Amino acid sequence: MMTKYSIAVIGGDGTGPEVTKEGIKVLEAVGKKYNISFQFDYFNFGGTRYLKTGQTISTEEINELRKYKAVLLGAIGHPDVKPGILEKGILLRLRFELDQYINLRPVKLYPGIETPIKDKGPKDIDFVVVRENTEGLYAGAGGVLKKDTPDEVAIQESINTRKGVERCIRYTFEYAKANGRKKVTLVGKTNVLTFAFDLWQRAFNDVAKEYPEIETNYAHVDATTMWFVKNPEWFDVIVTDNMFGDIITDLGAMIQGGMGVAAGGNINPVGTSMFEPIGGSAPKYTGLNVINPIAAIMATQMMLDYLGEKKAALAVEKAVIKVIEKMDSMSAGKMGYSTTEIGDIVAKFIE
Repeated sequence: MMTKYSIAVIGGDGTGPEVTKEGIKVLEAVGKKYNISFQFDYFNFGGTRYLKTGQTISTEEINELRKYKAVLLGAIGHPDVKPGILEKGILLRLRFELDQYINLRPVKLYPGIETPIKDKGPKDIDFVVVRENTEGLYAGAGGVLKKDTPDEVAIQESINTRKGVERCIRYTFEYAKANGRKKVTLVGKTNVLTFAFDLWQRAFNDVAKEYPEIETNYAHVDATTMWFVKNPEWFDVIVTDNMFGDIITDLGAMIQGGMGVAAGGNINPVGTSMFEPIGGSAPKYTGLNVINPIAAIMATQMMLDYLGEKKAALAVEKAVIKVIEKMDSMSAGKMGYSTTEIGDIVAKFIE
């Protein structure tokens, strides 16, 4: 019996539509092999529409996306739009209103990809960062007083609720348990941010009692950035707040080989989740057919895993590993193949 899924697709800006096209190509190939049918519905959100209409995304459009279990996103970001408008008006709004309270970022070095860390390889770099995705400094609490004067004051507040923190931590332990992971590390700053991370630490300790089979520990965020470089093999699953998670996952992308391979998921375990390459819109490469689509393809792999299609997800990952072995580089324009050729080769390996 064929399994059917309706997937919302937001190509977005720059090279976003190009890489999502290759992700869809791979989904269609794996669907044929595993008797899965995909219907792709396209939504026009991004900088180009904003420049034409002044619209980011409406409540009605968000409600339309609630009908889907999964969304495939290319990239949001346009050089002619002031920073913050699209990010807050589309990306953050989607995360908040669809309650995508988990940002899931695998950091995994595949064979054939170079890491800038000397003497480290795939056996050393294989961990997952779980970032709280709807609270913290990104909640938008704060304001400005006496703007553009010598007495200007700007306040940005970090909002941490027991409910928000605990559900993120519980998701992390459940993820570790379901995926055979043995250790969960809380990353924070308990020695300075004593209010917020006292809450995180107490919630972490309480939830950890329910998972005695999983080892736990704590690391300051500044020390974590050092250990990502010196001893990445220490980490298995990390849980942290919104801001710290945003920062350390970019470092994670670099040690796993760069933005060309890094994918992430914005997860609502009981609602609509969104999967994306994390490299951005890369506007200078738009239309040149040289951008690396591997990250977008790995976003579809994460989507398949989330949908419960484990065999299909594994097939995509195995095909990507084979293709990486053939590529000259992860960098745009230096891959040895075009964007579309890489999508074709991945699909061929799957078939």
